[in-house]
Amino acid sequence: MSRDRDPGRTRDSSRRGPNPPTRPDDGADSGSTWGARWAIARRELRSLRSEKTILLALAIQLFIAAFSSFLVVGLVSLYDPGSIDGDRTEIAVTGNDTETILAVANEQAGVTARRYDDPERAHEAFDLRGVSAVVEANRNDDGRLSVRVTAPEGDLQTSVLVVQLRETLTDVERIERQRNADAGRLERSPLPLPSSIQASPYVGFTYTILLPLLCFLPVFISGSIAVDSLIEERQRGTLELLRVAPLSLADVIDAKLQALAVLAPLQVIVWLLLLAGNGTTIAAPIALVALVAALSLLVVTVGIGIALWAPDRRQAQLLYSTATVGALVAATVLPEHPANTVAKLAIGNPTATTWGLLVGYCLLAVGAFAALRWAIGRLEPDSL
Repeated sequence: MSRDRDPGRTRDSSRRGPNPPTRPDDGADSGSTWGARWAIARRELRSLRSEKTILLALAIQLFIAAFSSFLVVGLVSLYDPGSIDGDRTEIAVTGNDTETILAVANEQAGVTARRYDDPERAHEAFDLRGVSAVVEANRNDDGRLSVRVTAPEGDLQTSVLVVQLRETLTDVERIERQRNADAGRLERSPLPLPSSIQASPYVGFTYTILLPLLCFLPVFISGSIAVDSLIEERQRGTLELLRVAPLSLADVIDAKLQALAVLAPLQVIVWLLLLAGNGTTIAAPIALVALVAALSLLVVTVGIGIALWAPDRRQAQLLYSTATVGALVAATVLPEHPANTVAKLAIGNPTATTWGLLVGYCLLAVGAFAALRWAIGRLEPDSL
């Protein structure tokens, strides 16, 4: 029968275990808790440097924000070619009823229409690249206007041309419907359209497309990172090792959540500074950062919750993607779409609805975080 030579050692080792000493309320020392949390947060942020996909996404967003003034000009020219001064497309119009198309096309920005009496001459000019497209407009015996367009094969020039012709033919169709309504050939009269206004396409593209993209993309990326990070910790068994620190499971998840949730607002601050350097004025930057911070906390919280209860990485990412798409669909029924909220805050024209939704997003994010904490408190750590 063996005996321990040092009874004191036996007593010390019996008091030690895999977890640190805790207070009667099951909490750890506050000083060591914050230090351990900060260590986990730094570890989480450092691990992002090895994720090439994340670094590429950040580089793309940085490029968009840094060179936004050049990108806006190029991208706007694709969906609104008439916005580029001096760039005009010449088309040939032929057929037995060309007056309407000629009148509408010549009023279209960036389009010059020329009438050809002979269709063969029009197609010959097209083959010789004298014109960019041929539009044949013929009135049938029943009074219907038939339009046939000949355009180049698919390339960038064709894409720009299609946009220009689409707007022209849409206006022609509207005129034809009004004529048929006046002649009594329609059961219902078309609705009157509001008069067009002169607005800069650059402003619309910047505040309704570019800025929401730079605000929302970091949010969804942060949520995806949260799902991957926690699932990876579970599969590798390192989540159990992190609990050796003077932290509970809730504290470990809090540290990871806070480190990832802060990424999106920090990125948006950088993007807004770069946009301002490119001449894009942001009227309410603090409100925008608050909106992104609330959405980031909400999305990362949802991602963490999915990662805790999903059985594996594939199902977790599928659930996260489904939840993201569902949120985008649900956003369409809101009084104001989040993209419109971003645009109104950026241009300095927020309404009571805008501010109400901002407060609602913040409350929803805090509520989701509190619900996650409550659920983690009732989760058995050994089940992960």
